[in-house]
Formats: sequence, structure tokens, C-alpha cells
Amino acid sequence: MASNEGIGKVLTVAVALCLVCSVVVSSAAVLLRDAQQANKALDKKSNILSAAGLLEPGMSVEEQFKKIEVKMVNIDTGKFTDDVSPDTYDQRKAAKNPELSVNLSKEADVAGISRRAKYAVVYLVRDGDDLEKVVLPVRGPGLWSTLYGFIAIEGDLNTVAGLGFYEHGETPGLGGEVDNPLWKGNWPGKKIYGDDGDVQLTVIKGSVDKSRPEAIYQVDGLSGATLTTRGVDNLIEFWMGENGFGKFLSNLKAGEA
Repeated sequence: MASNEGIGKVLTVAVALCLVCSVVVSSAAVLLRDAQQANKALDKKSNILSAAGLLEPGMSVEEQFKKIEVKMVNIDTGKFTDDVSPDTYDQRKAAKNPELSVNLSKEADVAGISRRAKYAVVYLVRDGDDLEKVVLPVRGPGLWSTLYGFIAIEGDLNTVAGLGFYEHGETPGLGGEVDNPLWKGNWPGKKIYGDDGDVQLTVIKGSVDKSRPEAIYQVDGLSGATLTTRGVDNLIEFWMGENGFGKFLSNLKAGEA
């Protein structure tokens, strides 16, 4: 009888310990998940600010981000909308939802993304009533992964202010050089559209010949990373074009967004 009671006590203690450990592990997982989500959101804000040239070492990301006006755009109409809240909208998930996205034809799908969300979160930098910069989300496949990033455009809506990718899985030292500050430094000052309004900005194979007039539209390719270079070139052509943000930028320039 005493032996049975001893076994019962051991089992009770063991079950109690298991329950306590389970609660501790579950709580830690929730806290860790929340911390990861917060860090991910902060990193995204940091990349938006960096693309716009608004983040220097030592600056507070949260304080600098207060200078950003966050708005929703209906990509099809090229106009701002209040139909969706930027606080809850997930463009990546929306692109997979048939009700919140459009299927792209083979001819239209220059970037190779298959589906494009109907709405997008955009970021505006203003000086009073004057538009200084607009930052737009871009994505498209490289060699091994989808590249997610932001392109910042000056207030003339035709000059690149900066480009950066916050998520990708390209090969370090090759396609991963999209993160290299030297390569990213090639983008500011480049023009997006030609006199005819078509997208002229392109990433070429090799280095840009700065003596040629078309150099203003060209960015050096990534050495040894032909497919990643092509991927960046394609996503720029798509997102700056009529099936991407082309209509929105045109409306914004005309004061009709």
C-alpha cells in the first residue's frame, strides 16, 4: 500500500512538473514570437527609411518614421483609397488571395510573380505641401528566392532616390550583392521614364558606360549573378510600368491620386 502511495506521489509530481514546463515553454514561445514580429516590423521601417535616405547611424527608426505618411493605393485605379487599412493589410498574403489579387497574363507578368495584389501600402515624405519622396514596395524572383524591397523616388516622380531589399535568399558574394552599399549607391539619380513615358530604367550586364547618353537610365549588373541581375531588372520594369505603380505615379504627378 505504501509503495502504491509512493508511486502515486511521484506521478503527481511528474505531471505537475510537465504542466509547469508546458506553460513556461508556451509563454516563452508567445513572447519570442511577439519579439520576432516587432523586430521584423522595425527592420521593415528601417529599410523604408534607408531607401529614402532618411536614416543615418545613431538615429531612432521610430522617430524618423514619424516623418513618413503611410497610405493605401488601389493599383488598378492608381489612386489612394480608404477601402483597406495599412495597419492590418498584408500585401504578401493578399497576392495569394484570389479576391484580393489579380492573375497576370504571361505578357504582363514581366517580373514573374504570377499574381499581383490589388492594393499596396505606399510611403510618402513631404515638406509641408510639397512631395519630397515616395517609397514603393517591389518584389520579384531572383535566382534562388523572391526579393522583397523598396524603391524610393524623388518628388519629380522620375528620379530614383534609393533601392534596397529587406528579404531574399540569394547567394552571398554573388546575387547577395544586392545588399552591397557600393552597388546600391549606383541607383540614386538614375531616371525611370524616357521622354515617351515608357520605363527606361534597366540593370545591364556588366558596367555602365557613363559617357553614353543612355547611362542615366542604366545600373551596373551584379558580377557573376546574371539571373539575379535579370530578376532585379524585371521587377523594376514591372513595378514601374502600367501593371505596377505606373498609373499611380502618373496620377500623383498630375495631382489626381
